[in-house]
Amino acid sequence: MGTESDLNKNNYIDKLKEKEALELIINNQYESFKALKMAVPDIIISVNEIYKRLNKSSSGRIVYVGAGSSGRIGVQDGVELYPTFGWDKNRLDYVIAGGEKALINSVEGAEDNEIDGKNQVLAKKITAKDVVIGITASGSTPFTVSFINEARKRGALTVGISNNLDTSIQKVSEIGIMLDTGAEVISGSTRLKAGTSQKICLNAISTMLMIKFERVKNGQMIFMKDSNKKLRLRRKKIDSLLKIKT
Repeated sequence: MGTESDLNKNNYIDKLKEKEALELIINNQYESFKALKMAVPDIIISVNEIYKRLNKSSSGRIVYVGAGSSGRIGVQDGVELYPTFGWDKNRLDYVIAGGEKALINSVEGAEDNEIDGKNQVLAKKITAKDVVIGITASGSTPFTVSFINEARKRGALTVGISNNLDTSIQKVSEIGIMLDTGAEVISGSTRLKAGTSQKICLNAISTMLMIKFERVKNGQMIFMKDSNKKLRLRRKKIDSLLKIKT
């Protein structure tokens, strides 16, 4: 992450044999799990506060915001909530620096645009009913921090997820989650274990929320959308297991 590890100083990954390099990449991912375990108390707080806020109305949204890899990870988590749990699509939204085209292309300079971050809060009509989850590995991405800051001013519950200590997003967010994954095997490449930790963290938050909203029963996805043959067969199995009339 922010500093180059001894690993990178003394044993550059590009100088290793293929098997050694692959093992290093995979083994380094374990730091993600250590960081997540340390963050469990803050994740629990986030889940409970998000649930309380969303349970107050039938229109409050979960809004994911980020830039680059972090923004894409947010979208990846959110889009699965409707097909998996039947969560209302109108109660989900996504903001990525540079707009939708940034999902598959790099938009140069977009993450540094603080003004656009603020403007997107207005464009998305963020209110006190909403929950905004900001994701940034560095914790200082101007677009994301600006969005979170403005959203909080408008009364939204804000959660900031970062991979560094004492960051801007933690200071402006109502709830901060720090995933201390440490240096990457390729210095600064946060699409590696920082990204892994963000994905798992969001999975954990959204899954626990759906459980609290009683969209899981006996470990089954009872509100799953059976949109294809495989899922229709799964629906029959779920209904059979739970003795639910179709």
